[in-house]
Amino acid sequence: NAVDPFETLSKYGPDATRWYMMSNSQPWDNLKFDLDGIAEVQRKFFGTIYNTYQFFALYANLDGFDYSQAEIELSKRPEIDRWILSKLNSLIKLVDDSYADYEPTKASRAIQEFVSEQLSNWYVRLCRRRFWKGEYSEDKISAYQTLYRCLETVAQLSAPIAPFFMDRLFKDLDDVSLRQKFESVHLSDFPVSNDSEVNVDLEERMEIAQKHSSLILGLRKKNNLKVRQPLQKIMVPILDEKFERQIEAVKDLILSEVNVKELEYLKEDSGVLVKKVKANFKLLGRKYGKQMKAVAAAISQFKQSDIATIEREGKLPLNIDGNPEILIEEVEISTEDIPGLLVANEGKYTIALDTTLTEELKQEGIARELVNRIQNLRKEKGFELTDKISLMIKNVQGVEAVVSNFKEYICTEVLAKEILVLASIKEALEVEVDGKLITEIAIEKV
Repeated sequence: NAVDPFETLSKYGPDATRWYMMSNSQPWDNLKFDLDGIAEVQRKFFGTIYNTYQFFALYANLDGFDYSQAEIELSKRPEIDRWILSKLNSLIKLVDDSYADYEPTKASRAIQEFVSEQLSNWYVRLCRRRFWKGEYSEDKISAYQTLYRCLETVAQLSAPIAPFFMDRLFKDLDDVSLRQKFESVHLSDFPVSNDSEVNVDLEERMEIAQKHSSLILGLRKKNNLKVRQPLQKIMVPILDEKFERQIEAVKDLILSEVNVKELEYLKEDSGVLVKKVKANFKLLGRKYGKQMKAVAAAISQFKQSDIATIEREGKLPLNIDGNPEILIEEVEISTEDIPGLLVANEGKYTIALDTTLTEELKQEGIARELVNRIQNLRKEKGFELTDKISLMIKNVQGVEAVVSNFKEYICTEVLAKEILVLASIKEALEVEVDGKLITEIAIEKV
């Protein structure tokens, strides 16, 4: 069926339509037009920017942040602020170069990936507590300045493709801060990358954290292990000294993100993880053709030390048919199952997750479920973010031990002044985990 362009623009707007077309293919290439694709752009890209701005504006207004404070030096900012600013400056350079080369598709995809994966799904999510907890400290001001700058820069970088939405975003920010003092984003100076704020090692470390977190969360989801249920240990093979230094620097971040207590390093000769390798026939078939059978046979004979080398170096000598080496993307590495452990691989990275649940871990899991239900109940009752509450919990078997062991954690998370464990509660909300009733709760504003 033919698509009515006027109806499309009326329904989705020119910015989402233009962004969809630019991000899907170069302007001079053919495009298989799909209305669902525009809706997805609206939701995933523009919706993410809008929600990120709404989050920022909510807490900035509560704290009276207007960017009037002096700019906090980069060296005094937390590592996660320095990381996102490094990624931002890398993005500025990539987008500027792409526009200069008449590559708007490359630019729009880079902006989209930064907004969705780096800014929203990683930076804002990990920094939420900095915005809504604690005093108006230097740390909180740093978080506000960092997120403001990211939003402002994204508006400027995206304005050539989405002129209306980004102009509104830019003006909504600038009307409060008066940082730019331009009537429109289109009159402001295009951002310039600051090389002194780019930290390649920091970006690599954070990528390691993201990759390992993704692998562990993927295992949890696949095996129906809720993230609220803490687990004891993950094991990670060490590729080399640089990798060990980098993952050690982000160890606490990974453990917090995936809700695991400890990380154990496995040396190459530990023997705990036994790996297997096979040829990636799709890639190697084009490279070797008729020699593919011999190549696959040679790869199947790789020893554990060979697999460790290709993971560490990204390649391994294999002189067949004039090709001197095999690259890591040309093989598929997997790890044999281990009793009591779940194992996942992606490229050169491998993790093993210990799924054994002790009584203490089970209790903490229940405490986290309680916090989630109480937070939802606060929202349903229309309580303000800063309202203190009195919490009542029905004394079902095992609940008293959970409250006793995790009272401070529960009170801190839900702003409870007290927790009363009672034999019965009026107008209580039932709390179930995996279909099993664990207790009943009620809250009152103090």
